[in-house]
Amino acid sequence: MTLNATIADVTDKIRKRSEARRAGYLDKMRRAAEEGPRRGHLSCGNQAHAYAALEEDKDALAASQKPNLGIITAYNDMLSAHQPFETYPQLIKAAARRAGGTAQVSGGVPAMCDGVTQGQVGMELSLFSRDVIALATGVSLSHNTYDAAVYLGVCDKIVPGLIIAAATFGYIPGLFIPAGPMTSGLPNDEKSKVRQKFATGEVGRDELMKAEMASYHGPGTCTFYGTANTNQMLMEFMGLHLPGTSFVNPGTALREALTEAATERALAITALGNQYTPVCDVLDEKAFVNGIVGLMATGGSTNAALHLPAMAHEGGVQFDLEDVAKIFQKTPYIANLKPGGDYVAKDFGEAGGVPMLMKTLHESGLINGDCLTVTGQTWAEYLEDIEWDPNQKVIHPATDPISPTGGVVGLWGSLAPDGAIVKVAGLHTLQFSGPARVFDGEEACFKAVSNRDYKEGEVLVIRYEGPKGGPGMREMLSTTAAIYGQGMGDKVALITDGRFSGATRGFCIGHVGPEAQEGGPIGLLKDGDIITIDAEKGTIDVRLTPAELEDRKRQWKPRITAYGSGALQKFAALVGPAHKGATTHPGFAGERHVYADI
Repeated sequence: MTLNATIADVTDKIRKRSEARRAGYLDKMRRAAEEGPRRGHLSCGNQAHAYAALEEDKDALAASQKPNLGIITAYNDMLSAHQPFETYPQLIKAAARRAGGTAQVSGGVPAMCDGVTQGQVGMELSLFSRDVIALATGVSLSHNTYDAAVYLGVCDKIVPGLIIAAATFGYIPGLFIPAGPMTSGLPNDEKSKVRQKFATGEVGRDELMKAEMASYHGPGTCTFYGTANTNQMLMEFMGLHLPGTSFVNPGTALREALTEAATERALAITALGNQYTPVCDVLDEKAFVNGIVGLMATGGSTNAALHLPAMAHEGGVQFDLEDVAKIFQKTPYIANLKPGGDYVAKDFGEAGGVPMLMKTLHESGLINGDCLTVTGQTWAEYLEDIEWDPNQKVIHPATDPISPTGGVVGLWGSLAPDGAIVKVAGLHTLQFSGPARVFDGEEACFKAVSNRDYKEGEVLVIRYEGPKGGPGMREMLSTTAAIYGQGMGDKVALITDGRFSGATRGFCIGHVGPEAQEGGPIGLLKDGDIITIDAEKGTIDVRLTPAELEDRKRQWKPRITAYGSGALQKFAALVGPAHKGATTHPGFAGERHVYADI
């Protein structure tokens, strides 16, 4: 299959741009791999400590002849997406024994949910938690007793954090094992109607709570295609899931069988066997380009545009928002998924899921088919056995798309010299122009929206929510949900140097850079400034001359935040710009090893 010229060109440019760093990274991974199984370097005393609490697996581990899996789990029973992971370790251990290996829970990582912390102080820790998860995973793997790792994580920052650590320990093979989406509950459209009635006083809190609980009602990821389900798609597109596993409901026989199969495959690809497949060989520039194509084709969460560069960074692959924008221009939007479309994640899985989606994209030359996956096959080889289902309605053929261009768009212009992101899936128009209504922080905007103190045609600006200015880029679903609840979702635009939820609908532009805290143009805006957004052309501008912007910049002073000390102050001091992934370390694994000295 001939690869689309633009996809091929972007892939090649990323490869050339990354060549030196990628070579240094791979050299370090190769040298680590040459040292052989890590347990072979542990003293008897080291090993005794590592195996002391085990029972039937102790002798097998001491012999160092059978592969041992490290389980990294993001389990907690407060989050629906991670609750199913409670039983996975015992399931994995039993499957490993049957396959002639062993498994140990290496460590746990925190998992927080932006849906719970929306509008709450906990949201300030959200993006920062990605680094904590990566560090916690690194600490867990640093015991050097594992021949491969399996990663149990699903939601927003959890998967990116796990990927960063998996790339850091890239000489170790790794599989990601998902939990799957919850079964369908009250449809979002019906829930939105109840929210609208609550906003107008037609129903009380009891009715609102019933609707919310009927929508989010059981174990698994959110039913709609938000950030958590986008993450699952990415892991499969990028070759780290077993194909077809991402969108199977929790608590089913198939879900359990897929988890057992993933365990068996993880054991098969260690350096102790003949199918050694380290993470560093899977996560190359082609895999990340495929991930971007998947994001575009499915109209996925804009959060992925923030996390993908950060994930790639640790493996020596350098790409940014401009690469995303070029791929957008050639990738059709073909998955009709909520919140912008008509179907939920469960429907996507039943329609054939990622393999079905990749089948039509590959036939149109839109993915790199020669990417290696944890199956041992390339995508081109695997997809030979997938048959297109013309009867399913969720995934359109790439030749007959919902829209000829992708569901996420990069924007540049006088208001965002470093770029911005907008999710266009489900939008009725791609252009908007109007006077700015400027708010310093989400709280001020939410208060105005709650009091209906805004007008149709305005561009609501929420600034000082960027990586430094927030700090931490809080999601602002509460504000967008309130706007939609008041029936104003298509009548105003919203822009921010922060970010929006994967569940956000409407003309919402995030990741505007440079951010206000850095003196970017968004920090210079005043009420009434005319802002023009054209998602078809990829532009976002303010009707001010360069001289006017420069004059305002001379008068501008950085905002003094309340974070004079503590973790958030450290994060703000170290974090980079959103268009490069908001990473907190300038190096990568080949230059400066952040988590463990391998």
